[in-house]
Amino acid sequence: MTDTDPSKSRDWNYHPDLPLRDPSVFRWPPEPGYLARWFGRNWLTLSERVMMVLLAVVLWLFFYPALETAQSFAWGWIVQSWAVTFAITALTAGALHWYFYIRKGQGMRLKFDRRGQAKGNKLWNFSDQVHDNMFWSLGSGVAILTGFLVITMWLMANGYAPTITPAGNPIWFVLSLILLPIWSAFHFYWVHRLLHVPFLYKRVHSLHHRNVNVGPWSGFSMHPVEHLLYCSSLCIHWIVPSDPILLFFHVIYLGPGAAMTHAGYEDLLIKDKRRLALGTFYHQLHHRYYECNYGNQEMPWDRWFGTFHDGSEEATRITRDRKKKMHA
Repeated sequence: MTDTDPSKSRDWNYHPDLPLRDPSVFRWPPEPGYLARWFGRNWLTLSERVMMVLLAVVLWLFFYPALETAQSFAWGWIVQSWAVTFAITALTAGALHWYFYIRKGQGMRLKFDRRGQAKGNKLWNFSDQVHDNMFWSLGSGVAILTGFLVITMWLMANGYAPTITPAGNPIWFVLSLILLPIWSAFHFYWVHRLLHVPFLYKRVHSLHHRNVNVGPWSGFSMHPVEHLLYCSSLCIHWIVPSDPILLFFHVIYLGPGAAMTHAGYEDLLIKDKRRLALGTFYHQLHHRYYECNYGNQEMPWDRWFGTFHDGSEEATRITRDRKKKMHA
């Protein structure tokens, strides 16, 4: 590390305090004070999750088709659903990319990797990392995410999937908002572990992992098979009582939310103050070292199953040894 700035090192332009602490809400024994602070940080401030809920309400009121129109499959409401999903995904990733990588509104502050987005490299379609990621995100990504959305709306509209209303079931509605990101993290971990099986990694997941140095367009850039597995998180609405607002929140969390978590920066700074959480060093370590940190920080699976990388040199050595054994 440098003598002047402990947040910089030989390998990283920026990293948080190391080794990484355990921020999981599933600590044992439970810590009421920590849980209260976690809840307040995520749900009682203008956090990224609260912003997603507000956006879901706006989309429900003004943009996505009404549930009654989804009782039969028709091109009108299906195309409308695709267009809205395309727009929110493109606007989120595009705005973040413009601010951080074109306007350079934050410079290198809180940016994990020193490098910019790659150009002129045949590794990428169009020889351009951003254009490649846009192609996969807005192509198969939006199409498959919309497919799950359309099927779920049809199931809800016809009574095949159980539904609630915020007014009629306020406690379950609020509880569902809190639990959906935790469910998505659980689902993501196990799907991610499956995708790192060498057969699937080489043929499917390696497309996403070309993004060693991630950017906003990287998050939803995947092989179509990976999009199918990733978006299958929405199937929870087929069996657990839900509502269109909860469904749209989940869609935002999976699509535009991936652009936020792969921004390449830890937080958005406004007047030198951290105002919006974006990427995590936890997942940045996964993109660099591959066989570690398959989940996210809220679920304890990586710690429980020995795949946690805490940012230390010893953890890097262990992870590299695991990778050699898996891909031998």
